[in-house]
Amino acid sequence: MPRRARIGRPGPYTLLPTLLMGLGAFSNLWQGETPNPWVGALGLLAFNSLYISVMFRGFDRRARETATSYALLAAMGAITFGLAIGYGGNWLLFFPLFSLACGTILRGRRLVVGLFVLAACACAVAVWRGDHVSEPWTIGYGTFISGGVTAAILTLSETVTELRATREELARGAVEQERLRFSRDLHDLLGHTLSVVVVKSEAARRLAPHDIDAAVAQVSDIESVGRQALREIREAVTGYREGSLATELDRARPVLASAGTETVVHRSGPPPAPRADALLGWVAREAVTNVVRHSGARRCVFVLDSTPERVRLTVTDDGAGTGPGQPVGRAGGTGLKGLAERLAAEGGSLESGPGAGGGFVVTAELPAGVWGAPEKPAGAWGAPEGRDCG
Repeated sequence: MPRRARIGRPGPYTLLPTLLMGLGAFSNLWQGETPNPWVGALGLLAFNSLYISVMFRGFDRRARETATSYALLAAMGAITFGLAIGYGGNWLLFFPLFSLACGTILRGRRLVVGLFVLAACACAVAVWRGDHVSEPWTIGYGTFISGGVTAAILTLSETVTELRATREELARGAVEQERLRFSRDLHDLLGHTLSVVVVKSEAARRLAPHDIDAAVAQVSDIESVGRQALREIREAVTGYREGSLATELDRARPVLASAGTETVVHRSGPPPAPRADALLGWVAREAVTNVVRHSGARRCVFVLDSTPERVRLTVTDDGAGTGPGQPVGRAGGTGLKGLAERLAAEGGSLESGPGAGGGFVVTAELPAGVWGAPEKPAGAWGAPEGRDCG
C-alpha cells in the first residue's frame, strides 16, 4: 500500500499571493489616476515590504513574539491608514491586507480587540471617503474576517504540528519502554535459568561417580529447565508472560534444595491482585537467583504479609551477605535495580541489603489494589504459617 503523503504546514509563501489585492492601487498609479504618485508609489513599496517581512516573522513563533514584530506591524498600520485616508477607492483594500498581517502576529485578546477596532475604522474611513469600491460594511467585514481566519488557520496548523511531535515522542517513549521491559525480563529469565543449570550440572558431576541414576535425574532436570526457559523467553518476547508468586515459589523449592538450601514460606492475609502477584513473582525469582549464585545459604525464608492497603514480600537468607569479596550482583546488580524501578513505577518499593543478624534481606512492598480471588488452594502458597517446607 503506498504511503500517504503528509500535508505540510503552511508557510509564509502561502499568504504572499494575497498582495494581488493591491493591484487596483498599482493600476491607479500606472494610469496616473493617483495624485502625488511618488508618495503613493513609496507607500505601496513600503507596505509590500513590511507585509512580506511580517509574514515571515509571523510563521516563526520566537520572532513573532518580539518587540520588532509589533513595531513592524505598527508601521504597517500607519501606512495603511495614511494611504486609505489619502487616496480612498482601491486603496481601502489595504485594510483587509493589514488585518491579515495582524492575524499572523497577534493572538488571544489582543487579536480580537484589534480586529474589532480595525474593522470599525475601515468602515468609518470608507464612509468618510465616500468613493469606496464596495459597501463600507463589506470592507469592515472583510477586514475582520481576514485576520480572524488567518489566525485560526495558523493556530490550528501549530496545534497539529505539536500533536504530531507529541505523537512521535510518545512512540519513541513506547519503544524505549518496550526495550527496557524486554531487557529486564531477559536478564531475570536467563540469570535464574543459568544459575539453575549450573547448580544442577555441579550436582550431576558430583553424583556421577557414585550414583549414576541420581546423576541422570539431575541431567533430566537440566533438560526440563532448558525447555521451560525457552518457553518463558518466547512469552517474554511477545510480552504475554505474567508469572505468579505461587508459581515461582513452587519452582524455587527444588532449585534451592539442589543448592543445599532449605526453603521456608510464611504467609498471612489474602492473596494479592494479579498485577502485584506477578511483580512479587519476579522479586522471588531474582532473590532465589541471588541465593543460588552468591550466598551459599543453608536456609531461605519467604514471608508474604498482606493487608487491605499494602502487600509485602520479604526474602531472608543466612548466607554470606555482602562483603568486600562479594559479587556486585548480590547487593546492587542489574536485576535488583531493574526490579526496584519496576516496583517504583507501580507505586511500590524494593529494598535489599545485609540483614541485622547476618545474611541478606530483600523486601518488596506494593499497594494492595483490588484483591483477586485465589486461583489456587491455600496450600499452593506454601506451608501453613510457621511451618517449614524443605
